[in-house]
Amino acid sequence: MSDINTTSLSAAATTARGLAIDAIHKCSSGHLGLPLGAAEVGAALFGQSLRYNPQDPGWINRDRFLLSAGHGSMFLYAWLHLAGYDLPLEEIKNFRQLGSSTPGHPEYGETPGVEATTGPLGQGIGNAVGYAVSGKMAAARFNTPEHTIFDHHVFALAGDGCIQEGVAAEAAAFAGHSQLDNLILLYDSNDVTLDAMAVKTQSEDTAARFTAMGWDTEVIDGHDIAAVVAAIENAKGNDNGRPKLIVCKTEIGRGIPEVAGTAAGHGEGGAKFAESARQGLGLPEETFHVPENVREYFDHRGQELADSHAQWQQTYSQWSQANPEKASLLTDALNDSSPADLLEKIPEFEADNKLATRAAGGEVLQPLAEAMPMLVSGSADLYGSTKNYIKSAEDFEPQNGTPGGRNIWFGIREHGMGAIMNGIAYDGIFRASGATFAVFADYLRPSIRLAALAHLPTVYIFTHDSVGVGEDGPTHQPVETVSGLRVIPGLDVLRPADAEETAGAFASAFQRTDGPSALMLTRQGLPSLNQVTSQTRREGVSKGGYILKKEEGELEIILLASGSEVQHVLAACEEIGPGARVVSMPCFERFERQPADYRNEVLPPHCTNRLAIEAGVSGLWWKYVGDKGKIIAIDRFGISAPGNTVMEQLSMTAEAVVEAAGSGKS
Repeated sequence: MSDINTTSLSAAATTARGLAIDAIHKCSSGHLGLPLGAAEVGAALFGQSLRYNPQDPGWINRDRFLLSAGHGSMFLYAWLHLAGYDLPLEEIKNFRQLGSSTPGHPEYGETPGVEATTGPLGQGIGNAVGYAVSGKMAAARFNTPEHTIFDHHVFALAGDGCIQEGVAAEAAAFAGHSQLDNLILLYDSNDVTLDAMAVKTQSEDTAARFTAMGWDTEVIDGHDIAAVVAAIENAKGNDNGRPKLIVCKTEIGRGIPEVAGTAAGHGEGGAKFAESARQGLGLPEETFHVPENVREYFDHRGQELADSHAQWQQTYSQWSQANPEKASLLTDALNDSSPADLLEKIPEFEADNKLATRAAGGEVLQPLAEAMPMLVSGSADLYGSTKNYIKSAEDFEPQNGTPGGRNIWFGIREHGMGAIMNGIAYDGIFRASGATFAVFADYLRPSIRLAALAHLPTVYIFTHDSVGVGEDGPTHQPVETVSGLRVIPGLDVLRPADAEETAGAFASAFQRTDGPSALMLTRQGLPSLNQVTSQTRREGVSKGGYILKKEEGELEIILLASGSEVQHVLAACEEIGPGARVVSMPCFERFERQPADYRNEVLPPHCTNRLAIEAGVSGLWWKYVGDKGKIIAIDRFGISAPGNTVMEQLSMTAEAVVEAAGSGKS
């Protein structure tokens, strides 16, 4: 173990406590418990054990640190400031204020050194697992016998709230099974939750549970800096196929005797005792004070880290020269580069095909995976149904010697899958996608929401998208799911109507780099919509909506649909007459991003006679049909019967369109 300057690190811990007290007292908002209780853990991490470079926060071989317990954000902000990241003291003083770099919970892209948007408890643990997956994949893909480019570790700090959340258990089980020994979870175990002492809601032996899931565990005094450093260095040096859990026993709110060790210490309750706390900690009267000896310590630490970074850069340069193809691949991945002609990589389908869009998606994925070698595809134990297995790739199974595999078997763990996908995406090397049935989308909805908030280019493949699922009945027939996803800001929801639209949807989703996309695919076969060319359909999806069949006379009615119901408006159009226009609307969000001229061309404002049909709830379609229009939808749960029967019973037919359109004529 390297030498530890416990005097300087203890002083740094006291300083970090002071910064947290001052920031939270100033704005009368925030959470003091973790920043005060885990101060020695922070000192051990940022002052001794983490490998990072504040001047290059995105260094690809840095140790990643995630604050899963994001409510304790002042812990992270204080240590980033002390460690020399571009987070000036003025930003610490502006904690939780408008426009500051110190928002209430850490937000990815807002603050240098913040690796993930955290706050919803347990998510950060899942994100850390995703980072560890990415690290394993990167090492397998890019390291050579001569040069090691990736050998970093992933750290997360979590409290009882994170450990209790189900997403953490899902992710931890996956990590143990996958032998992610590059993952180190620090558990701030202070025996307190928000409402009460932890004994009120938990009595398990957490270390024993993690041991049973395949983790190494160690229990230490979280206020003993030397013990924390020793545990971390032991974990970093032990590549034995087991992730590490370090249970740090701490006192919540330490430094404010009035609330320390109690539930009252969790939030800002102790801030009113700031003055006496500062005196007790030996801090000067000056608030937001960082003593010179602490500055000097981190200046010296920063130089050591910079030297280590420079040595790695030399290795990287030698590796790049020796492996130009690998270097080019990595550079493209880090720059979010995907082939500009991605759509052209997908062969056209036979004109008379009648494929389920899930099956078409499985075919489309194969050339995309060839064109995008950093694309990975996972499934929640449903590859056989979701059809998103990359046939040319191995499975991601470090436990079986294939850490470079691109197919991730998440098991029946949708929420964990979503959080892990986000971690892979945060790391910025691989393109993450994952699949399950549409009806289970809500199991990973919190992760989808965070992906949208953080602008992560994750891709969700949801199959069995409507009551067309049939015999499995209403428990497996989503009716509200598609619209429920559409209301998440920043998420593209694409529901293609045939195989060619599916090609366009997949290409659009995987070319997007500024946010997530959800592909909603059918179980049942759909006819090919050959009224227009395959190119028109593919490009139409990229715009979100397009004219699939133009009226042959004066425009009298616009028929709108998405997915499996587009076939019905096309069939109905023949009976309604030459004045009917058919508009396919596979993606509301993309359509809304088009220029007004294009949107008005597709949906001319003067034509208010409009009718929409979708095998789901009606609500969101009103913005397109207007108050003079009509909607055929399913504002109820489904039926247990064969899919075609269910569709007919719930008016998802061409006949229903003809009848509704006819009743609207003057």
